[in-house]
Amino acid sequence: MNKSKQPRKQRKALYSAPAHRRHRQLRAHLSNTLFEKYGKRSARVAKGDTVKIMRGDDTGHENKVQSVMLDAGVIYVDGATVVKSDGSEVPRPLHTSNVTITKLNLEDKVREARFSR
Repeated sequence: MNKSKQPRKQRKALYSAPAHRRHRQLRAHLSNTLFEKYGKRSARVAKGDTVKIMRGDDTGHENKVQSVMLDAGVIYVDGATVVKSDGSEVPRPLHTSNVTITKLNLEDKVREARFSR
């Protein structure tokens, strides 16, 4: 646990955190309907979830999560792309604090049990 206030040490703690702490960093708010249904404010973003982008150039865009990068701490959403200088399009990395989960992917039995508690 980092007790320093220095920004460089705060950043280093984020980037060098172990996997069980990185999972906590990949949580996003649930939509109001999901909040009322499950009684939880946030959940870890998983592949297959439908999210709505709340900040940035793609604000308002809603689509499925195509991948979650635990090591980089970002997610990639279908249709959210950025054009490179050579004209090719690549997926735009998004931080989970900038999205809201609108539909959960409950195909995983463990994840489904976590929400049905």
